[in-house]
Amino acid sequence: MDNLPEPSNPHAHLRASDEDRDQVVEVLRDALMAGRLTQDEHADRLEQTLSARTLGELEPITQDLVVPGQQFRRAAAAPVPTPGTGVVPIEELANPADSFDTVVSIFGGGERKGRWRVKRRTNALALFGGYDLDMTDAVFEGREVTVYAFAIFGGIDITVPEGVEVRTHGAGIFGGFGGRGAKEIDPTAPVVVLKGLALFGGVGAQVSKPKKRKGPHNPHGHGQLGH
Repeated sequence: MDNLPEPSNPHAHLRASDEDRDQVVEVLRDALMAGRLTQDEHADRLEQTLSARTLGELEPITQDLVVPGQQFRRAAAAPVPTPGTGVVPIEELANPADSFDTVVSIFGGGERKGRWRVKRRTNALALFGGYDLDMTDAVFEGREVTVYAFAIFGGIDITVPEGVEVRTHGAGIFGGFGGRGAKEIDPTAPVVVLKGLALFGGVGAQVSKPKKRKGPHNPHGHGQLGH
């Protein structure tokens, strides 16, 4: 575990947003490719990033990698609580703790399948291990969900229901990163956005094989949106 410096951000107590975490992920990826971080250091800091709840927990992760003050461009403009009240505007707390999910597999394997809720954002880390995310019978909490998948000497496999569109925005370094959605996209079905990095590993998404239906047609066969 790195001995990281203490946070100095005056907004350290505020909840971190997905965009804040994305900025840190990008810095770590660039540092790894530039040789400023070893693979172990990158994996360690990446795990800290994905589990961070506040800006104060995020800041030390990249403090020795970027020019001070550039880590959180959005946070610098965050509104200051009204003197004497200590109340933060409600929009600053719009990212509740349960808006994302994190799954980790280190030197082992794991899976999620059956009836489970796909959060608007899922962070998946496989380090010398593997993880399967089977969304075939899952309930999606949003019209569009994002999976940040990081496979380092490991693999992450994602299975989506029929009719679901898969968009990939990731990179493979001595590994593979990609996804293939349905040939015929259902406009009413959710969209799965796959982002992240495969380093000496693999990240892939595929459509589940059609099930043999018995009785009436299942109207939620293309992925069900939660309410």
